[in-house]
Amino acid sequence: MKVIRKVDELREYSIEQRSKGKTVGFVPTMGFLHEGHVSLITRASLECDIVITSLFVNPTQFAPHEDFDSYPRDFEHDYNLAKNADCDVLFAPARGEMYPEGATTSLSVGDLAYVFEGKYRPHFFDGVATVVSKLFSAALPNKAFFGQKDYQQTLVVKALSRDMLMGVEIVVCPIVRETSGLAMSSRNKYLTDEEKSKAKILFQSLVATKEFIESSERNRKKINAFMHEYLRKLEILKIDYALAADAYNLSEPSEFEEGMDVVLLLGTILGKTRLIDNMVVKIPVSNYNEDERFQAGLK
Repeated sequence: MKVIRKVDELREYSIEQRSKGKTVGFVPTMGFLHEGHVSLITRASLECDIVITSLFVNPTQFAPHEDFDSYPRDFEHDYNLAKNADCDVLFAPARGEMYPEGATTSLSVGDLAYVFEGKYRPHFFDGVATVVSKLFSAALPNKAFFGQKDYQQTLVVKALSRDMLMGVEIVVCPIVRETSGLAMSSRNKYLTDEEKSKAKILFQSLVATKEFIESSERNRKKINAFMHEYLRKLEILKIDYALAADAYNLSEPSEFEEGMDVVLLLGTILGKTRLIDNMVVKIPVSNYNEDERFQAGLK
């Protein structure tokens, strides 16, 4: 596995591989890799000839009060995990390589970036869009692989690739969870053992809400209220949002239609750790036999 630290070198490498007819897969990360990241690299290796994984803690998606300086970093750990997952190139640029002195350009992805997670972290998605565009410019991938855990981010990145004519296929991969159901995250390191045990309530609330919906509930406010009520069982959990929305555009209709894909989104804080999670649920379709349809038509 090669380690590349310069943008020009990575771009030249990718151009060379693509000129040979090879497909390039890209997995952008902020490092401190875990099994969730490994699953992305593995998926990329199955779908692409060459896999590039980036390690870069992006400063523009952190607010001044957030954990940029303390965000966990461990290059040797990341190198070994990526290599064992059949990664071909580890791209580990310095901050100055990605944000040269005097750089002032940034990207905005519009309304999608300022709701839900973006409401509480208004700087976040513009920072994501800016760094992803830089990384795509460096890696020149055919496909890029993102985890579903950051659901709103996947929609932002899809919009970025589409609107900026980047031509990168965005592949969204399933959430990888710990045995308790807690979604794997580099920030889980911040949790105490007790907090980690209690954090399983996030996944439990999603499962319970899925069952609530599958019992034929379609009213958005009732679904949201159910999630809030469930999460309030853990009094020390701060809830920024717990809501249901259209899985494709995050709109919030009063009633969800039959057959509609709905995403349940959670943004919470446990202790000092921000935890997000989500689950996509399909609104049930009513089943009628022909006699019921005929009788309904007579009424």
